Amino acid sequence: MNSVLIFLLLLSLRRAGAFDSPPPPPPPSADLCKSTLYPKLCRSILSSIRFSPSDPYGYGKFSVKNCLKQAIKMSSVIGDYLDRGSDSRLNQREAGALEDCRDLSDSNVEFLRSIESVLEAAKSVDEELVERVQSILSAIVTNGQTCIDGLVESRSSLGNALTAPMSSAGQLYSVSLGLVTNSLSRLWKKRRMKGDGGDIAAGARNREPLNTLIKGLHKMGSCNQSTGCSGRKRLLADLGTTGIFINDTVVVSSTGADNFTSIGDAIAFAPNNSMPQDGYFVIYVRGGYYEEYVIVPKYKTNIMLIGDGINRTVITGNHSVVDGWTTYNSSTFTVCGDRFVAIDVTFRNTAGPEKHQAVALRSSADLSTFYRCSFEGYQDTLYVHSLRQFYRECDIYGTVDFIFGNAAAVFQKCNLYARKPLPNQKIAITAQGRTDPNQNTGISIHDCTIKAAPDWETDYSNSTTTNYLGRPWKQYSRTVYMQCYIGDLISPVGWLEWNGTAGLDTLYYGEFENYGPGANTSLRVDWPGYSLMNITQAMNFTVYNLTMGDTWLPYTDIPFSGGLV
Repeated sequence: MNSVLIFLLLLSLRRAGAFDSPPPPPPPSADLCKSTLYPKLCRSILSSIRFSPSDPYGYGKFSVKNCLKQAIKMSSVIGDYLDRGSDSRLNQREAGALEDCRDLSDSNVEFLRSIESVLEAAKSVDEELVERVQSILSAIVTNGQTCIDGLVESRSSLGNALTAPMSSAGQLYSVSLGLVTNSLSRLWKKRRMKGDGGDIAAGARNREPLNTLIKGLHKMGSCNQSTGCSGRKRLLADLGTTGIFINDTVVVSSTGADNFTSIGDAIAFAPNNSMPQDGYFVIYVRGGYYEEYVIVPKYKTNIMLIGDGINRTVITGNHSVVDGWTTYNSSTFTVCGDRFVAIDVTFRNTAGPEKHQAVALRSSADLSTFYRCSFEGYQDTLYVHSLRQFYRECDIYGTVDFIFGNAAAVFQKCNLYARKPLPNQKIAITAQGRTDPNQNTGISIHDCTIKAAPDWETDYSNSTTTNYLGRPWKQYSRTVYMQCYIGDLISPVGWLEWNGTAGLDTLYYGEFENYGPGANTSLRVDWPGYSLMNITQAMNFTVYNLTMGDTWLPYTDIPFSGGLV
């Protein structure tokens, strides 16, 4: 990397104010800043307010405005650099990391604008608003960290130069997360924890409407422009107004007999920025192998993707870090549009264990749901990147860190299958990436089965490989296993450190009412952050409390347990 380029880029960042810091007069409200990860920076920011707000809510809104200004500057600088063609001097991995940073910075600008609008327009504060704002601010912090991780992974001198200003922006986002979360929680007491379980679907309705939709799609004849898709219209008419609210339906098949031959084209055809009341845009993908890299952009919301079943409708790719892709952009299928639902689909990355990080699916979509799906890969199979997610009756296959990220993600009645790794590799099922104690994120494995993959099941007992429930990718990593069957492949210590003692006293790893030969906790790690949870602690990680899923999952008509089982 040309040192002159780095100098010019850093100079533009300074002119854009990326290194600006507020003056350090005495703090106006030190107690508020105690809730943040960077209290000194927080006090400095609040002291720059000319007219002190009359309540903590005002300080939170002020910090969001500061974050928005910073995010716009960072996004503009990175975008200008790439648009000038300067990325031609970078190798594929460096250019990819910088493109990721632009995407993540643009997303943060959009997130912050939405939060600013929500906070300005809100006439009152309720639990859903608190959860939504905290989730988005948590995602903003995650986006900043993801950019930094990609720059470090690229090993470029440009990456080293940008890491400092990106870290400064990340600290500002973290302060805003702490301030807003603290001020909103003062206005609204945390919702009463609910401990009762039982499957729930669509409130008082049963699941028949979803089954009716799926059965109807399977029976549907060809549906292209020449036939007028009369079968689809009849299906929608038969469903009436009960069950799932459907906006429109299109069909994808590899034969050319239907609306589209490409899943990506079907997504592009979907309406933009649909609201929940607009209904789902249903994409039925007939059985077949679809070799394509699919992105569901942020503006493609309310999409429901329905296949013909696991290993029948398969979306496959082979991008990997070894072949020059960033982890973030190695995914075969990428979801950014809110309220995305996938049913009966296999997402696959066939790069193999030798190619290291190779993602089958990445979800950065709020309120995204996956039902009866399969995720197949080796290292870093399923990237639960950010926001609120739910997985029900899914199969996840992998080796190293094969469920990772920093979403608030709940897995229920899923099968987690460890595959045969490379020699001398250690298997960690999860690698949760929480970087801030104010983030409302974590991985909850609930009522699931953990065992060796069928093709490794007869051989793993003779292997020297050690297998673990998880390891702390970031300092405040948070993962729990509750009421799961844990097979004998799991090491008696249960958990693996990431880098010596880093994060062992700040992480939160918990187990509750697990069973099976690998569930014996008598020899588990004795880290300060590890806990054998009681029922009150366990309830924090249910659908009801970790994701507020009872407020949005009923619209999908997919079953879920709101509390413990």
